Amino acid sequence: MTSNLYSIIERLSNLLRSESRSQGQDLGLQPVQHEALHYISRCNRYSDTPQGVTEYLGLTKGTVSQTLKVLESRGLIEKKKDSADKRITHLQITAAGSSYLTSTTPPGDFLKAVERLGQEKVTVLNELLCELLKAYQTLQGREGFGVCKQCKFNQRRKDGFFCELTRESLSSEDIRLICKEFTKTIST
Repeated sequence: MTSNLYSIIERLSNLLRSESRSQGQDLGLQPVQHEALHYISRCNRYSDTPQGVTEYLGLTKGTVSQTLKVLESRGLIEKKKDSADKRITHLQITAAGSSYLTSTTPPGDFLKAVERLGQEKVTVLNELLCELLKAYQTLQGREGFGVCKQCKFNQRRKDGFFCELTRESLSSEDIRLICKEFTKTIST
């Protein structure tokens, strides 16, 4: 049963990469570049760095460096120095990058396949895959990278949101993004 589940997930991954490769051909993008661009579009200001991409994708610094060069040369991302610490480089998706992702993510055939399942099955499948992902991340020691609003450090205050870890205010946009500093709330 477990080997069958693994085979199904592996095949889905291969099909998604294949469709991603086809969609990225016009821009000369490889699936890893698409994955990096997708991550950059969904991460917050604490995670939008080359190191954040490296950690999230589990790749080498060299691979990520080359990936970011391609994305920047295609006009899909911009690099900006941090205003407080010039050693830190932030990555921002451009309008062209956003437009590309809107037209390709999730891939069209994947959307059609999901629609065939129906909303009830999709909801159950989503919940089960999230549980599997959490368990796998825990076993791998890679528990970071969650959505800010679900982090134990995110505090709602009368004037908005606040990160207890960084001691900074958060916008309503910030709390919807992925953060590498994410720490899950411990249930009691």
